[in-house]
Amino acid sequence: MPLTKPNQQLRRDLKEVAALLKWSGVDLMKMAIRLSEAGFETDARELLAIIASFPDAEDKLSAYADEVKAGRIVWTKPK
Repeated sequence: MPLTKPNQQLRRDLKEVAALLKWSGVDLMKMAIRLSEAGFETDARELLAIIASFPDAEDKLSAYADEVKAGRIVWTKPK
């Protein structure tokens, strides 16, 4: 069964946010390296702790997008 337009948009949005998280993690990793090289080791470690949670969140968003595609999550208009 093909997805409705709202569900197509939901799936695209979920995939887009997952990709944004991935690239944000890459950029933040570069910043953490620069912080560490500049002697701000504590700040770099704090940033790395934040970055560590990104892959799990990215996986969840991708899984939700797969559920939308499979029809297990359906986006409807509010009444």
